[in-house]
Amino acid sequence: MSESQSPDAASVLSPEAAEREIAGVRQEINDLDARLLEMLNQRARYAQRIGAIKMRARPEEENSKGIAESPYRPEREAQVLRRLRSLNAGPLPDESVTFFFREVMSACLSLEEPLSVTFLGPSGTFSELAALKQFGHAARLLPCASIDEVFREVEAGHAVYAVAPLENSTEGAVGRTLDLLLQTPLKICGEVVVRIHQNLLSRAEELTRIRKVYSHAQSLAQCHEWLNRMLPNAERAAVASNAIAAQMAAKDAESAAIAGESAGERYQLPCLCGSIEDDPNNTTRFAVLGARDAQKSGRDKTSLIMSAPNTSGSLHGLLQPFAERGVSMTRLESRPARQGMWEYVYYVDVEGHRDTPDVASALECLAARAAYLKILGSYPVAVY
Repeated sequence: MSESQSPDAASVLSPEAAEREIAGVRQEINDLDARLLEMLNQRARYAQRIGAIKMRARPEEENSKGIAESPYRPEREAQVLRRLRSLNAGPLPDESVTFFFREVMSACLSLEEPLSVTFLGPSGTFSELAALKQFGHAARLLPCASIDEVFREVEAGHAVYAVAPLENSTEGAVGRTLDLLLQTPLKICGEVVVRIHQNLLSRAEELTRIRKVYSHAQSLAQCHEWLNRMLPNAERAAVASNAIAAQMAAKDAESAAIAGESAGERYQLPCLCGSIEDDPNNTTRFAVLGARDAQKSGRDKTSLIMSAPNTSGSLHGLLQPFAERGVSMTRLESRPARQGMWEYVYYVDVEGHRDTPDVASALECLAARAAYLKILGSYPVAVY
């Protein structure tokens, strides 16, 4: 062997030998696919058995609020996904494993009846992406024209779950969602975290031709500095959703929309500039709402709303029960109350389920001190 030859040169396959070897591996893949299909159907049959057992065990009672019930159990799904991620030895990344099994569970649930889920539409929004991430493609997704309608359709029993934007990592809380949480009988039963990549979509061939940019107000704010640099003279128009922005930009070659990739694909708008968000870690957290919150999954959050009496040190007194019991607070957000000027309610997230002893004890103490207290729900921390 000459010095220029690689050590493996002698083992190089001829085209014919390579084709025979590839054919053998493909046959192994075919055999494995057949076994996977058999096991997936067996899993579906087990899921059907569990559903039948639950139906026999369910008490005959009417839901006084008219909110639809569901066999979906977010805490069980979170436990399954966490376990599979812990078992994953690769080469598939954890995110791919999670996505695959989320879709498997979605398909199994749909054998009984596809879950109906509302989201802020139209199709192509980040809210739709969040709903798909949580419920899979077998769910029946129902786009709504406003966040109010997202809540209202579930409250009226026309859908089982709602997915609503809660807060953005750069622009903060979504005010309308917070206001509706104060009023709704729905409970938070899950959360979805979506990495937000904003794109400039347009039929224009270059930036200099763009006269107007449409997007949701939060998306415009998330791309504020980029727009100042690249499109300083373009008018900025806030609309109800990024998907609506894409629809409007598709009608005018001198306009553009800031939206996600899915909106561009759906409304046939080319991506002129990608990832234009000012913060490279731009992320939005969504709340999943239903008739009931979730049972303990092992890694949970509890969300609540409280108000403090208008006295000195009252807020400190409300936070003290959590500190004394070692309950970690992950979010504290104030918002003007509707009953009086300069009165506030506080939105709080704490680590742990409301049924665990430390959180339950803190909530009991808080109930005795707060002027107002509403438990929004306990739910699994987002898996991915």
